[in-house]
Amino acid sequence: MAKQKKGRVVNGIVVINKPLGLSSNQVLQRVKRLFNAQKAGHTGALDPLATGVLPVCLGEATKFSQLLLDSDKAYDTTATLGEVRSTGDAEGEVLRTADVPALVNAELEALLDRFRGEVEQVPPMFSALKMDGKPLYELARQGMSEAEMKAVAEKKRRVITVFELLLRDQREYELDLSVSCSKGTYIRTLVEDIGEAIGCGAYVSRLHRTQCGPFHSRQMITLEELEALAEQGDGALDAALLPPETALPGWPETLLDYAQADSMLHGQPVKTGLADSPSVQLWAVYPGVRLLIGIGRIENGLIKAQRLFQIALPKPE
Repeated sequence: MAKQKKGRVVNGIVVINKPLGLSSNQVLQRVKRLFNAQKAGHTGALDPLATGVLPVCLGEATKFSQLLLDSDKAYDTTATLGEVRSTGDAEGEVLRTADVPALVNAELEALLDRFRGEVEQVPPMFSALKMDGKPLYELARQGMSEAEMKAVAEKKRRVITVFELLLRDQREYELDLSVSCSKGTYIRTLVEDIGEAIGCGAYVSRLHRTQCGPFHSRQMITLEELEALAEQGDGALDAALLPPETALPGWPETLLDYAQADSMLHGQPVKTGLADSPSVQLWAVYPGVRLLIGIGRIENGLIKAQRLFQIALPKPE
C-alpha cells in the first residue's frame, strides 16, 4: 500500500516578499507549513541578505518550477564603492580598499554601457554552482586563497545578457542600480565588475528582486500577511494563490476533449491538425470542465506531453 502523503492537496503559486535574513529554503518551509501543503518548491534562491520576489509553487504548480528558474529576472541593488569583499556582499570580509574617484554622470553612463547586452561573467566563489560535485561555497570555505578561488571560479565563466542597466541614484560612495537580466546572472559579480572598471572595487550592500519571470513586486505578500490569513482558515489562504497557468504567460492553449485528455494523462500522444509549437498549455475542455492538465509541445501532427499533473479527470456530464 502506498504511503499517504502528509498535508493537503493545494495547487497554485504564492509570490512572497522574501524578508532580510532568511534563506529561500527557510521561507519555503514556512509557506509549506502555513498551507499544510503536501508539496512545495521555490523558483530560484535568493541570498539571506536579499529581499523581494520569491515565487513559491505548491502542489502541481511545482511542475513549473524549472521554467521559472530558467526565466529572466530583475533587481534593484546598491553598489557600495571603495571596498572588495570576499563574498561580494556585506557579509564578506574586506579584502581590499581604494579611494573612490569622482565620476560625472556622463563618465559613469559610458562605463555602465560596457555592461549592457551580452556580458561574460565569472560566478562568485560563494555560490551554489558545483565543481566536481561540490558547491563552490564549500570549496571557498576550505581556506582557499583569493587567487585559488578565482582560478576555480574562472572555469565556470559564462555569457549572460543584461537587458537593462539603469543608474537610479549616485552618492559619494554608493550607486543605486536597476538591472534586468537573463537567467544565471550574478548581481554580486556584476557589481564587482563595475567596481573594478571604476578602479575602486565594489560590493552589493542591498539587493531586492523585483521580478522573476512573469511574477513581479505588485503581486508580493509578506510572511506576516500570510500568517494572518492562515488564522482565518484554508479558504483565506487559498484565495492568495495564483493559478498555476500564471507561470505560462503567452503560451498558446491546446484544448482537449475528454478522450484526448485521458489519453495524454495515460502517456499517449494525441493526433492534431494544429501547427507545430514548442510550448503549449494542455487544457481538458468539455461540458462542465475546464482544467489545466499540464504542458507539452506539438510536433509532426502530434500533441506530446512534457509535464503532466497528477489529477483525476472528471467524467463528462
